[in-house]
Amino acid sequence: MNAESAKAVDLPYNGRMLRWAREWRGRTVEEAAAKLKIEPTDVHDWENGRAKPTVRQARELAAFYGRQFLEFFYADAPAIDQSKMIPDYRVHRGAPDPKEDREILEIQHWAEAQRLNALDLYEELGDEPPTFPADLIATIDDDVEELAERVRIRFEFPLQQQQRIPKAKAYNIPSLLRAKMEALGVLVLKDNSLADYRVSGFTIVQFPMPLVVYTAEAPARQSFTLMHEFAHILLRETAISGTNFIRDARTRERKVERWCDQFAAAFLMPRSALVELRGEPSAPQPFISDAALYELANVFRVSAHAMLIRLVGLGYVDDDYYWSVKLPIFRREEEQFRRFGRSRYWAQRIVNKLGDTYTGLVLEAWGTGRIPFHQAADFMGLSNPAHLPVIRQEFGGA
Repeated sequence: MNAESAKAVDLPYNGRMLRWAREWRGRTVEEAAAKLKIEPTDVHDWENGRAKPTVRQARELAAFYGRQFLEFFYADAPAIDQSKMIPDYRVHRGAPDPKEDREILEIQHWAEAQRLNALDLYEELGDEPPTFPADLIATIDDDVEELAERVRIRFEFPLQQQQRIPKAKAYNIPSLLRAKMEALGVLVLKDNSLADYRVSGFTIVQFPMPLVVYTAEAPARQSFTLMHEFAHILLRETAISGTNFIRDARTRERKVERWCDQFAAAFLMPRSALVELRGEPSAPQPFISDAALYELANVFRVSAHAMLIRLVGLGYVDDDYYWSVKLPIFRREEEQFRRFGRSRYWAQRIVNKLGDTYTGLVLEAWGTGRIPFHQAADFMGLSNPAHLPVIRQEFGGA
Protein backbone atom coordinates (compact mmCIF):
# COMPACT_ATOMS: atom_id res chain seq x y z
CA MET A 1 0.00 0.00 0.00
CA ASN A 2 1.47 3.40 -0.97
CA ALA A 3 1.61 6.42 1.33
CA GLU A 4 -1.35 8.15 -0.31
CA SER A 5 -3.55 5.03 0.06
CA ALA A 6 -2.56 4.64 3.70
CA LYS A 7 -3.40 8.24 4.41
CA ALA A 8 -6.72 8.00 2.57
CA VAL A 9 -7.92 5.11 4.78
CA ASP A 10 -7.79 7.39 7.81
CA LEU A 11 -9.74 10.27 6.24
CA PRO A 12 -13.36 10.44 7.43
CA TYR A 13 -15.12 10.43 4.05
CA ASN A 14 -18.89 10.19 4.25
CA GLY A 15 -20.03 7.64 1.68
CA ARG A 16 -23.51 9.19 1.60
CA MET A 17 -21.92 12.50 0.59
CA LEU A 18 -19.98 10.81 -2.20
CA ARG A 19 -23.26 9.46 -3.52
CA TRP A 20 -25.06 12.78 -3.02
CA ALA A 21 -22.41 14.70 -4.98
CA ARG A 22 -22.55 12.21 -7.84
CA GLU A 23 -26.33 12.27 -8.02
CA TRP A 24 -26.44 16.05 -7.64
CA ARG A 25 -24.26 16.35 -10.74
CA GLY A 26 -26.27 13.74 -12.62
CA ARG A 27 -23.37 11.31 -13.05
CA THR A 28 -23.71 7.54 -13.08
CA VAL A 29 -21.52 5.11 -11.16
CA GLU A 30 -20.17 3.88 -14.48
CA GLU A 31 -19.24 7.42 -15.59
CA ALA A 32 -17.42 8.09 -12.31
CA ALA A 33 -15.54 4.81 -12.61
CA ALA A 34 -14.57 5.51 -16.21
CA LYS A 35 -13.30 8.96 -15.26
CA LEU A 36 -11.00 7.49 -12.61
CA LYS A 37 -10.18 4.38 -14.66
CA ILE A 38 -11.42 2.04 -11.94
CA GLU A 39 -14.19 -0.55 -11.63
CA PRO A 40 -17.80 0.53 -10.89
CA THR A 41 -17.72 -1.77 -7.84
CA ASP A 42 -15.03 0.50 -6.35
CA VAL A 43 -17.35 3.50 -6.56
CA HIS A 44 -20.17 1.45 -4.99
CA ASP A 45 -17.85 0.43 -2.16
CA TRP A 46 -16.85 4.04 -1.47
CA GLU A 47 -20.45 5.22 -1.41
CA ASN A 48 -21.49 2.41 0.91
CA GLY A 49 -18.61 2.89 3.33
CA ARG A 50 -16.89 -0.42 2.54
CA ALA A 51 -13.75 1.33 1.21
CA LYS A 52 -12.32 4.80 0.73
CA PRO A 53 -10.83 6.65 -2.24
CA THR A 54 -7.34 8.08 -2.14
CA VAL A 55 -6.96 11.83 -1.80
CA ARG A 56 -6.16 12.10 -5.49
CA GLN A 57 -9.22 10.06 -6.45
CA ALA A 58 -11.48 12.06 -4.14
CA ARG A 59 -10.23 15.34 -5.56
CA GLU A 60 -10.80 14.09 -9.11
CA LEU A 61 -14.33 13.07 -8.15
CA ALA A 62 -15.00 16.49 -6.61
CA ALA A 63 -13.92 18.17 -9.86
CA PHE A 64 -15.95 15.69 -11.95
CA TYR A 65 -19.05 16.31 -9.83
CA GLY A 66 -18.56 20.07 -9.68
CA ARG A 67 -18.49 20.09 -5.85
CA GLN A 68 -16.01 21.06 -3.16
CA PHE A 69 -13.62 18.35 -1.94
CA LEU A 70 -14.40 19.17 1.72
CA GLU A 71 -18.09 18.40 1.20
CA PHE A 72 -17.19 14.70 1.13
CA PHE A 73 -16.60 14.96 4.90
CA TYR A 74 -19.93 16.66 5.75
CA ALA A 75 -22.50 14.80 7.82
CA ASP A 76 -25.35 16.04 5.64
CA ALA A 77 -25.81 17.63 2.24
CA PRO A 78 -25.42 21.43 2.24
CA ALA A 79 -28.38 23.69 1.56
CA ILE A 80 -27.89 24.96 -1.98
CA ASP A 81 -29.59 28.08 -3.24
CA GLN A 82 -29.70 26.96 -6.84
CA SER A 83 -31.28 28.90 -9.66
CA LYS A 84 -33.45 27.10 -12.16
CA MET A 85 -32.64 26.53 -15.78
CA ILE A 86 -33.85 29.33 -18.01
CA PRO A 87 -36.85 28.67 -20.31
CA ASP A 88 -36.07 26.00 -22.88
CA TYR A 89 -37.37 26.79 -26.37
CA ARG A 90 -35.79 23.82 -28.12
CA VAL A 91 -38.03 21.69 -30.33
CA HIS A 92 -37.91 17.91 -30.75
CA ARG A 93 -36.59 17.52 -27.21
CA GLY A 94 -38.51 14.39 -26.39
CA ALA A 95 -38.95 13.57 -22.72
CA PRO A 96 -37.04 15.77 -20.24
CA ASP A 97 -33.59 14.39 -19.45
CA PRO A 98 -32.51 15.31 -15.87
CA LYS A 99 -28.86 14.59 -16.64
CA GLU A 100 -28.90 16.75 -19.76
CA ASP A 101 -30.69 19.54 -17.91
CA ARG A 102 -28.05 19.41 -15.16
CA GLU A 103 -25.24 19.78 -17.70
CA ILE A 104 -26.93 22.75 -19.37
CA LEU A 105 -27.64 24.30 -15.97
CA GLU A 106 -23.95 24.08 -15.06
CA ILE A 107 -23.06 25.97 -18.26
CA GLN A 108 -25.74 28.53 -17.41
CA HIS A 109 -24.28 29.01 -13.91
CA TRP A 110 -20.79 29.40 -15.37
CA ALA A 111 -22.03 32.04 -17.82
CA GLU A 112 -23.93 33.94 -15.14
CA ALA A 113 -20.78 33.97 -12.99
CA GLN A 114 -18.77 35.45 -15.89
CA ARG A 115 -21.36 38.22 -16.28
CA LEU A 116 -21.11 39.10 -12.59
CA ASN A 117 -17.31 39.01 -12.86
CA ALA A 118 -17.44 41.41 -15.81
CA LEU A 119 -19.69 43.83 -13.93
CA ASP A 120 -17.34 43.66 -10.92
CA LEU A 121 -14.37 44.38 -13.18
CA TYR A 122 -16.08 47.43 -14.67
CA GLU A 123 -16.61 48.69 -11.12
CA GLU A 124 -12.98 47.98 -10.19
CA LEU A 125 -11.84 49.98 -13.21
CA GLY A 126 -14.21 52.84 -12.41
CA ASP A 127 -16.08 52.42 -15.68
CA GLU A 128 -19.71 51.85 -16.60
CA PRO A 129 -20.62 48.92 -18.87
CA PRO A 130 -21.97 49.97 -22.27
CA THR A 131 -25.69 50.74 -22.21
CA PHE A 132 -27.78 48.65 -24.56
CA PRO A 133 -29.78 50.96 -26.88
CA ALA A 134 -33.17 51.55 -25.31
CA ASP A 135 -34.84 52.03 -28.69
CA LEU A 136 -34.00 48.47 -29.79
CA ILE A 137 -37.08 46.91 -28.28
CA ALA A 138 -39.31 44.64 -30.36
CA THR A 139 -42.30 42.32 -30.30
CA ILE A 140 -43.01 39.34 -32.51
CA ASP A 141 -45.53 41.52 -34.37
CA ASP A 142 -42.77 43.86 -35.58
CA ASP A 143 -41.44 43.77 -39.13
CA VAL A 144 -38.10 41.92 -39.07
CA GLU A 145 -36.89 43.58 -42.29
CA GLU A 146 -37.19 47.12 -40.92
CA LEU A 147 -35.76 46.14 -37.54
CA ALA A 148 -32.81 44.30 -39.11
CA GLU A 149 -31.93 47.44 -41.06
CA ARG A 150 -32.03 49.52 -37.86
CA VAL A 151 -29.70 47.05 -36.17
CA ARG A 152 -27.31 47.20 -39.14
CA ILE A 153 -27.13 50.96 -38.69
CA ARG A 154 -26.44 50.51 -34.97
CA PHE A 155 -23.77 47.95 -35.75
CA GLU A 156 -22.23 50.28 -38.35
CA PHE A 157 -22.03 47.22 -40.58
CA PRO A 158 -23.56 47.91 -44.01
CA LEU A 159 -24.42 44.95 -46.20
CA GLN A 160 -21.78 46.02 -48.70
CA GLN A 161 -19.09 45.52 -46.05
CA GLN A 162 -20.38 42.02 -45.36
CA GLN A 163 -20.37 41.18 -49.05
CA ARG A 164 -16.87 42.58 -49.61
CA ILE A 165 -15.29 40.24 -47.09
CA PRO A 166 -13.15 37.80 -49.11
CA LYS A 167 -14.64 34.35 -49.35
CA ALA A 168 -11.48 32.86 -47.82
CA LYS A 169 -11.97 35.07 -44.75
CA ALA A 170 -15.72 34.66 -44.30
CA TYR A 171 -14.97 32.57 -41.20
CA ASN A 172 -14.20 35.90 -39.46
CA ILE A 173 -17.80 37.14 -39.73
CA PRO A 174 -18.96 35.57 -36.42
CA SER A 175 -16.09 37.29 -34.60
CA LEU A 176 -17.02 40.57 -36.25
CA LEU A 177 -20.69 40.21 -35.27
CA ARG A 178 -19.66 39.23 -31.75
CA ALA A 179 -17.61 42.43 -31.47
CA LYS A 180 -20.55 44.51 -32.75
CA MET A 181 -22.84 42.96 -30.14
CA GLU A 182 -20.34 43.52 -27.35
CA ALA A 183 -19.94 47.17 -28.41
CA LEU A 184 -23.67 47.55 -27.66
CA GLY A 185 -23.24 46.15 -24.16
CA VAL A 186 -23.86 42.42 -24.71
CA LEU A 187 -21.50 39.91 -23.09
CA VAL A 188 -20.96 37.10 -25.62
CA LEU A 189 -19.43 33.82 -24.41
CA LYS A 190 -18.83 30.51 -26.15
CA ASP A 191 -19.18 26.97 -24.83
CA ASN A 192 -18.65 24.22 -27.37
CA SER A 193 -20.25 21.53 -25.19
CA LEU A 194 -23.71 23.04 -25.72
CA ALA A 195 -23.84 21.33 -29.11
CA ASP A 196 -23.83 17.95 -27.33
CA TYR A 197 -27.34 18.77 -26.08
CA ARG A 198 -28.72 20.14 -29.37
CA VAL A 199 -28.40 23.69 -28.06
CA SER A 200 -27.15 26.32 -30.51
CA GLY A 201 -27.13 29.05 -27.87
CA PHE A 202 -28.96 30.76 -25.06
CA THR A 203 -29.69 34.31 -23.99
CA ILE A 204 -30.21 35.76 -20.52
CA VAL A 205 -31.77 39.20 -20.75
CA GLN A 206 -30.65 41.26 -17.77
CA PHE A 207 -29.50 44.85 -17.86
CA PRO A 208 -26.86 46.06 -17.86
CA MET A 209 -24.97 43.55 -19.93
CA PRO A 210 -27.40 40.96 -21.33
CA LEU A 211 -25.70 37.63 -21.90
CA VAL A 212 -25.41 35.43 -25.00
CA VAL A 213 -23.72 32.03 -25.09
CA TYR A 214 -23.24 30.20 -28.37
CA THR A 215 -21.58 26.95 -29.40
CA ALA A 216 -19.32 25.30 -31.97
CA GLU A 217 -20.84 25.34 -35.44
CA ALA A 218 -19.63 26.08 -38.93
CA PRO A 219 -18.75 29.81 -39.07
CA ALA A 220 -21.62 30.72 -41.41
CA ARG A 221 -24.05 28.93 -39.11
CA GLN A 222 -22.52 30.72 -36.10
CA SER A 223 -23.36 34.06 -37.73
CA PHE A 224 -26.98 33.00 -37.93
CA THR A 225 -26.99 31.76 -34.32
CA LEU A 226 -25.48 34.99 -33.00
CA MET A 227 -28.11 37.11 -34.73
CA HIS A 228 -30.85 34.73 -33.58
CA GLU A 229 -29.71 35.18 -29.98
CA PHE A 230 -29.44 38.95 -30.47
CA ALA A 231 -33.08 38.87 -31.54
CA HIS A 232 -33.94 37.36 -28.16
CA ILE A 233 -32.45 40.47 -26.55
CA LEU A 234 -34.56 42.68 -28.82
CA LEU A 235 -37.63 40.78 -27.63
CA ARG A 236 -36.40 40.85 -23.99
CA GLU A 237 -36.89 37.08 -24.08
CA THR A 238 -34.57 34.89 -21.99
CA ALA A 239 -34.40 31.41 -23.54
CA ILE A 240 -32.42 28.37 -24.63
CA SER A 241 -32.46 27.92 -28.42
CA GLY A 242 -32.21 24.63 -30.27
CA THR A 243 -30.30 23.66 -33.38
CA ASN A 244 -33.44 23.16 -35.49
CA PHE A 245 -35.30 25.74 -37.52
CA ILE A 246 -39.04 26.09 -36.83
CA ARG A 247 -41.58 24.82 -39.35
CA ASP A 248 -44.86 24.93 -37.41
CA ALA A 249 -45.24 27.73 -34.88
CA ARG A 250 -48.08 26.34 -32.79
CA THR A 251 -46.95 27.59 -29.38
CA ARG A 252 -45.77 30.96 -28.16
CA GLU A 253 -42.25 29.60 -27.70
CA ARG A 254 -42.13 28.40 -31.30
CA LYS A 255 -43.49 31.71 -32.53
CA VAL A 256 -40.68 33.48 -30.69
CA GLU A 257 -38.06 31.10 -32.13
CA ARG A 258 -39.40 31.48 -35.64
CA TRP A 259 -39.39 35.28 -35.31
CA CYS A 260 -35.77 35.16 -34.14
CA ASP A 261 -34.90 32.94 -37.12
CA GLN A 262 -36.62 35.39 -39.43
CA PHE A 263 -34.78 38.34 -37.89
CA ALA A 264 -31.40 36.61 -38.28
CA ALA A 265 -32.21 35.80 -41.90
CA ALA A 266 -33.38 39.36 -42.59
CA PHE A 267 -30.20 40.77 -41.08
CA LEU A 268 -27.78 38.52 -42.97
CA MET A 269 -29.77 38.30 -46.23
CA PRO A 270 -31.98 41.40 -46.62
CA ARG A 271 -35.09 40.87 -48.72
CA SER A 272 -34.39 43.99 -50.79
CA ALA A 273 -30.99 42.63 -51.82
CA LEU A 274 -32.48 39.28 -52.78
CA VAL A 275 -35.18 40.93 -54.86
CA GLU A 276 -32.48 42.84 -56.74
CA LEU A 277 -30.74 39.56 -57.54
CA ARG A 278 -33.72 37.30 -58.28
CA GLY A 279 -36.73 39.56 -58.70
CA GLU A 280 -39.95 39.34 -56.73
CA PRO A 281 -40.98 35.74 -55.98
CA SER A 282 -44.05 34.67 -57.94
CA ALA A 283 -44.63 31.06 -56.93
CA PRO A 284 -42.32 28.75 -54.92
CA GLN A 285 -40.10 26.66 -57.19
CA PRO A 286 -39.99 22.92 -56.43
CA PHE A 287 -36.21 23.02 -55.93
CA ILE A 288 -33.05 25.06 -56.45
CA SER A 289 -29.84 23.56 -57.81
CA ASP A 290 -26.89 23.25 -55.46
CA ALA A 291 -24.81 25.40 -57.79
CA ALA A 292 -27.34 28.25 -57.68
CA LEU A 293 -27.84 27.88 -53.94
CA TYR A 294 -24.14 27.99 -53.09
CA GLU A 295 -23.52 30.86 -55.50
CA LEU A 296 -26.27 32.88 -53.82
CA ALA A 297 -25.04 31.96 -50.33
CA ASN A 298 -21.58 33.18 -51.30
CA VAL A 299 -22.97 36.59 -52.25
CA PHE A 300 -24.04 37.11 -48.63
CA ARG A 301 -21.19 35.09 -47.07
CA VAL A 302 -23.70 32.79 -45.34
CA SER A 303 -24.22 29.04 -45.24
CA ALA A 304 -26.23 27.26 -47.91
CA HIS A 305 -28.43 26.07 -45.05
CA ALA A 306 -29.32 29.61 -43.97
CA MET A 307 -29.70 30.70 -47.59
CA LEU A 308 -32.21 27.98 -48.38
CA ILE A 309 -34.20 28.76 -45.23
CA ARG A 310 -34.35 32.37 -46.39
CA LEU A 311 -35.46 31.45 -49.90
CA VAL A 312 -38.18 29.22 -48.48
CA GLY A 313 -39.29 31.91 -46.04
CA LEU A 314 -39.63 34.50 -48.81
CA GLY A 315 -41.49 32.13 -51.13
CA TYR A 316 -38.77 31.50 -53.72
CA VAL A 317 -38.48 27.74 -53.04
CA ASP A 318 -41.03 25.16 -51.87
CA ASP A 319 -40.57 24.37 -48.17
CA ASP A 320 -40.86 20.61 -48.70
CA TYR A 321 -37.62 20.68 -50.69
CA TYR A 322 -35.86 21.97 -47.60
CA TRP A 323 -37.51 19.79 -44.96
CA SER A 324 -37.59 16.53 -46.92
CA VAL A 325 -34.56 16.74 -49.21
CA LYS A 326 -31.88 19.16 -47.99
CA LEU A 327 -32.26 19.26 -44.21
CA PRO A 328 -30.83 15.74 -43.59
CA ILE A 329 -27.83 16.64 -45.75
CA PHE A 330 -27.24 19.93 -43.94
CA ARG A 331 -27.41 18.18 -40.56
CA ARG A 332 -24.75 15.65 -41.56
CA GLU A 333 -22.47 18.42 -42.83
CA GLU A 334 -22.89 20.47 -39.64
CA GLU A 335 -22.25 17.48 -37.42
CA GLN A 336 -19.05 16.76 -39.33
CA PHE A 337 -17.84 20.30 -38.72
CA ARG A 338 -18.71 20.17 -35.01
CA ARG A 339 -16.53 17.11 -34.57
CA PHE A 340 -13.46 18.62 -36.20
CA GLY A 341 -13.91 22.40 -36.04
CA ARG A 342 -11.89 23.20 -32.92
CA SER A 343 -9.02 25.58 -32.40
CA ARG A 344 -5.79 23.70 -31.73
CA TYR A 345 -4.11 26.34 -29.60
CA TRP A 346 -5.21 26.41 -25.94
CA ALA A 347 -4.70 30.16 -25.39
CA GLN A 348 -6.84 30.95 -28.41
CA ARG A 349 -9.55 28.59 -27.14
CA ILE A 350 -9.68 30.40 -23.80
CA VAL A 351 -9.94 33.83 -25.42
CA ASN A 352 -12.57 32.52 -27.87
CA LYS A 353 -14.58 31.13 -24.97
CA LEU A 354 -14.54 34.31 -22.90
CA GLY A 355 -14.49 36.88 -25.68
CA ASP A 356 -12.61 40.13 -26.17
CA THR A 357 -14.69 42.18 -23.73
CA TYR A 358 -14.27 39.84 -20.79
CA THR A 359 -10.61 39.03 -21.53
CA GLY A 360 -9.82 42.71 -22.00
CA LEU A 361 -11.44 43.64 -18.69
CA VAL A 362 -9.43 41.01 -16.79
CA LEU A 363 -6.13 41.98 -18.41
CA GLU A 364 -6.75 45.70 -17.90
CA ALA A 365 -7.69 45.23 -14.24
CA TRP A 366 -4.58 43.11 -13.68
CA GLY A 367 -2.29 45.36 -15.70
CA THR A 368 -3.39 48.47 -13.79
CA GLY A 369 -3.06 46.81 -10.39
CA ARG A 370 -6.80 46.77 -9.64
CA ILE A 371 -6.73 43.00 -9.09
CA PRO A 372 -3.80 40.74 -8.17
CA PHE A 373 -2.24 38.15 -10.47
CA HIS A 374 -3.92 35.13 -8.83
CA GLN A 375 -7.37 36.74 -9.02
CA ALA A 376 -6.89 37.55 -12.70
CA ALA A 377 -5.95 33.91 -13.34
CA ASP A 378 -9.05 32.83 -11.42
CA PHE A 379 -11.28 35.15 -13.47
CA MET A 380 -9.86 33.53 -16.62
CA GLY A 381 -10.54 30.04 -15.24
CA LEU A 382 -6.88 29.02 -15.42
CA SER A 383 -5.81 25.94 -13.47
CA ASN A 384 -2.20 27.04 -14.04
CA PRO A 385 -1.80 30.78 -13.28
CA ALA A 386 1.51 30.81 -15.18
CA HIS A 387 -0.56 30.70 -18.39
CA LEU A 388 -1.90 34.22 -17.81
CA PRO A 389 1.12 36.08 -19.32
CA VAL A 390 0.85 33.84 -22.39
CA ILE A 391 -2.81 34.83 -22.79
CA ARG A 392 -1.88 38.49 -22.41
CA GLN A 393 0.70 38.12 -25.17
CA GLU A 394 -1.80 36.24 -27.37
CA PHE A 395 -4.41 38.92 -26.76
CA GLY A 396 -2.00 41.64 -27.84
CA GLY A 397 -0.96 43.11 -24.51
CA ALA A 398 2.51 44.10 -23.49
